[in-house]
Parts: sequence; C-alpha cells; structure tokens
Amino acid sequence: MKTILITGSNGLLGQKLVYALLKRKDIHIVATSSGANRLVITDGYAYETMDITKKAEVEQVFMKHRPDVVINTAAMTNVDACESKKGECYEINVIGVQHIVEVLEQMAAGERRPHLVHLSTDFVFDGTKGSPYVETDQPNPLSYYAFSKAESEKVVQKSKINWAIARTIIVYGIVDNMSRSNIVLWAKDALTKGQSINVVDDQFRAPTLAEDLAEGCILIADKGATGIYHLSGPDTFSILELVYKVADFWKLDRSLITPSKSDTLNQAAKRPPYTGFIIDKARKDLGYAPHSFEEGLKILDQQLK
Repeated sequence: MKTILITGSNGLLGQKLVYALLKRKDIHIVATSSGANRLVITDGYAYETMDITKKAEVEQVFMKHRPDVVINTAAMTNVDACESKKGECYEINVIGVQHIVEVLEQMAAGERRPHLVHLSTDFVFDGTKGSPYVETDQPNPLSYYAFSKAESEKVVQKSKINWAIARTIIVYGIVDNMSRSNIVLWAKDALTKGQSINVVDDQFRAPTLAEDLAEGCILIADKGATGIYHLSGPDTFSILELVYKVADFWKLDRSLITPSKSDTLNQAAKRPPYTGFIIDKARKDLGYAPHSFEEGLKILDQQLK
C-alpha cells in the first residue's frame, strides 16, 4: 500500500486528487491543508491540518505518515495579491517548499527515497516566445508570483530526493460547496446574470480541466517519473475566445462581452502575453490524455447538474 500525501487539499486540484485517489484500493491518502477540511466526503482518507510555512508541522505530519509520494499543490496563487504581499507569497511559495524538501531529505536518508511532485505554472515564462513552451525553455518570470514559483522550482531541482515538477495553465473545474471560482465559472456566472464583462484579447492560454491535471499528477506518481512535465489542456487560444466559448456552450449573450487590452485592466502584476504548452513529453512518458476545452465544459455541465 503506497501512501500519497497531498498538500493544499482544500484547493481545486487538491480536492480532485483526493477524489480520484479514493477510487483506488492500492493507495492510502493523507490530505493536508491549513485549516479545517473543506471536502464534502470525509471518509476513506486521513486528514491533517498542516501549514507548510511551519516546518515543525510539516515534520510532525510527514514523520507520522511517512508518505511515499508528496503532491504539493499548496501555494499562494492570486497573482495580484502576490505583488502587494510579497513576504507572504515568498513564505508559502518558496520557504514552504524548502520545508517540504528538507523533511523529505531527512526521510530519504533512511530506507527509501520519497517522491515529490511539485506544482508550478506557465507564468514562469515571459510569454514572448510567440508559440507554446516546452519543458526545456528557460524561465523568465514577469511578476512576483511568477518569480516565487520559479524560485520554488530551483529549490526542488537542487534537492536530493526524487522529484518531478508539473507545470500547468489556467485550471478550471468545480470545488465542493463552490467555495472558489475560476475563469470559466466567473464568466458563466456573470453572463447568466446578464452582467457586462471586459475580457482581454491579447493574452493566450491553454485552459486545463482540474480532473486532467489531477490525472497527470497521479500518472507521474504511479510511474515514479522525474523531471519537468508540462500538463495543460491541448488547445491554446485567447482569453476572449475562451470566454466566447463559455458563452456559446451555455447559450449566453456574447454581446455582454467587451474585448479589452491587458494594459487597460490596471492589474498590479504583469502577465505573460502568450503561453501554452507542448504536451508531447507528458503524452509519451505518462500516457497523459487531456480533454479538449469543449469536452471539459461538458464535464463541468454534468457536475453542475
């Protein structure tokens, strides 16, 4: 029986990982998050309150459960908030990862080497390449959030444990109690209420269904794969086109959507203009097979019903 510990289990990806692994009989799941468990299903796994910025807590939980695999989804991901709260962002996104790595290194000195799967982002790139990125492209972060994630990757790469970095792009999906939103739900909700929205037409992304990302992380864990993997949806288009697709799928009024430019939004953090991933490596090594955006919307629609 393999033990997989998930950090940030209250988040969108964390929840999907717990639910995907609950379907398996060969995995003991340890879900961790700072604060109380927010998942609707509370049976079939262990839950521990753990704040990755407190090394003593990481040590205590890891030594108690001795995980074979840690999937680190815990992060401060609000890109604009990271600009104004740099200290907090660095604490969670870099120091927290250092704590995880150090405790796993202590464990690796013993009988076996734990495997860390660390989540990262397309934002480590500056988006000026003009085409989708491969794993070997050089990061050049534009915002403090992106800088913190690039630094966290270095912490993982320098470690003496078995590691994999899974970079992803705009994750969408549904969490328990609808406690968090994402671009798809935001657009659907606003348009359903008849609200006008401004949407950028000069940023390009490959939206990723949360279930697909969870599946990719589990494939990395199952295969003991190491190195960097790009895990995103297969289609790259502008945020404007993404929101048009949401409107069309749910038969909502496109005329409520106003195209706008990034520099008119007064966002604190700079965004890369064009990301998107070549996911051939993940397809080949892992058998990663993400849904198209349209298929993803269908899955979401079923879940909402």
